[in-house]
Amino acid sequence: MDQEIHRRIEELIEEEQQLREGGIVDNEQAEARARELARLEEQLDQCWDLLRQRRAKRRAGEDPDEAHTRPVEEVEGYRQ
Repeated sequence: MDQEIHRRIEELIEEEQQLREGGIVDNEQAEARARELARLEEQLDQCWDLLRQRRAKRRAGEDPDEAHTRPVEEVEGYRQ
């Protein structure tokens, strides 16, 4: 499962890089790009959070498969 999450993170990072490397766009396209980047960043945060949960459960002797993807609002609330 951890490998699957790492693969998803890599996919999201690749998508993010492609969006950031895009050429000059008009305002409407720029807004759409910004929304998509925000969505990708949220998904990345959720993936990293899930990996941290799995590692914590493993260290505590618990089943890492009991970890679950938390809602964006919850994960984003952890940011400093």
